Amino acid sequence: MYSKTATTKSISSYWDNTQVRRSIEKVKKKIENADAVVIGAGAGLSTSAGFTYSGKRFEDNFADFIEKYGFKDMYSAGFYPYNTLEEHWAYWSRYIFINRYQNAPKSVYNDLYSLVRDKDYFVLTTNVDHCFQKAGFDKHRLFYTQGDYGLWQCGEPCHDTTYDNETIIKKMVAEQENMRIPSGLIPHCPVCGAPMSMNLRADSTFVEDSGWHTAAERYQDFIRRHKGLDILYLELGVGGNTPGIIKYPFWQMTYNNPNAAYVCVNLSEAYIPPEIRIQSICIDHDIGDVLKQLTANTLSVR
Repeated sequence: MYSKTATTKSISSYWDNTQVRRSIEKVKKKIENADAVVIGAGAGLSTSAGFTYSGKRFEDNFADFIEKYGFKDMYSAGFYPYNTLEEHWAYWSRYIFINRYQNAPKSVYNDLYSLVRDKDYFVLTTNVDHCFQKAGFDKHRLFYTQGDYGLWQCGEPCHDTTYDNETIIKKMVAEQENMRIPSGLIPHCPVCGAPMSMNLRADSTFVEDSGWHTAAERYQDFIRRHKGLDILYLELGVGGNTPGIIKYPFWQMTYNNPNAAYVCVNLSEAYIPPEIRIQSICIDHDIGDVLKQLTANTLSVR
């Protein structure tokens, strides 16, 4: 249905502040009038909240790994084949701690929650940092499709159960020395004894546990119950890595429902296909700034 060549991009350099402000005002009215809001959240939302994976934040937390291996960013360093599990988990425990158990530096998620908390909403996200629940979103209205930094699974996997890792991760961070954790803290599967791994959709070993399937069913039920109604698909920070999870389904559901509206907010990656142009609002601007304006009494764009 949609081709990339047929996609119309909205470039921020073409927009003056008045146009951005008008678009934000339209979005605010769409949210107020919608029967339901489906939020589709990608990595750009957490980036806007301050969860950056390179630069100062990376350098402040991984200076020793950078010095030893020359890593350029947090994400790629996570795939490095460390020689020992002690070093592997020294890296990953810090990674999980700052991205899962520390709060986001900015109030982006809190602002989003204040915008929809009184609406009938559901969140579909590829993010794995748990920011939605920490901001107050109802866990029964969330579907984390790609896993959770706070969960482990068997690395094989021999079974489809996941395990909370908070207590052990914090011990790993506190007790590691010279880029190694104590051997006694290395997590192993309680069933088969294999090393545990992160519950992240990195390959075919990803475990979709009972909680994952329950959340998927809740999301599908929400979509079914609101079919044909005035529903707003609010896409925030979704890029081109996994468009088949959020972006393309949002486009298709908007196209199939003349009462629906689609809103895309993403810095440098805000675009819509011409087939749903009249139902859509596209804002190429910082997500955090847009949410601040949406929750403010007076709209102004910096």
